[in-house]
Amino acid sequence: MSYDLVIFDNDGVLVDSEPISNRLLAGYLTELGHPTTYEESLRDYMGSAMHRIHDLVEERTGEKLPADFDETFHARVFAAFERDLEPVAGVGDVLERLTEAGVRYCVASSGSHERIRVGHRTTGLARWFPDEIVFSADDVGRGKPAPDLFLHAAARMGVEPGRCVVVEDSPLGVQAANAAGMDVHAFTAMTPEERLTGANGYFAHMVDLPAILGV
Repeated sequence: MSYDLVIFDNDGVLVDSEPISNRLLAGYLTELGHPTTYEESLRDYMGSAMHRIHDLVEERTGEKLPADFDETFHARVFAAFERDLEPVAGVGDVLERLTEAGVRYCVASSGSHERIRVGHRTTGLARWFPDEIVFSADDVGRGKPAPDLFLHAAARMGVEPGRCVVVEDSPLGVQAANAAGMDVHAFTAMTPEERLTGANGYFAHMVDLPAILGV
């Protein structure tokens, strides 16, 4: 393989959480007086850290979201995860293949550490991701599309950015990888290829990733 580190996004790449969380987000924003459809939530917030939701709502409406917005939203999301969350099809086989081949990997997510952990525990992926290879936007302050999170993950893993490849499914994530100077392969299971411009490659089925990476 021509890379020293594979950096996975989490939501939509490892766990099939985007439909759940974006339906809940659209519903909650609408409930608060900011009418939002599921499609609009995917377009505007998929792959983003929580601060982006606050920033965009205030920018568009001049109103701040409630102080307990994050806490309430996460409580709803975690309850839904416990009921309905599944791993992305084929991702367990991919992680096993990487491990057997001695390929290093980590996760770098716009979600909080708690959200990552709830998702991994619920889907059975926790065994693949010890704490030392789990990175969150909470660690850096600025989430995607800023490159900070990916650069932080690479530094903590001791790998130069140019030797990393990112696996992403959101426009914000692809932008962040580009800004970090990393190659990025875009997973198109939920997001059309035309919205993921700037990626080095595209794939629709997770089982195809090892061959794409040359593993």
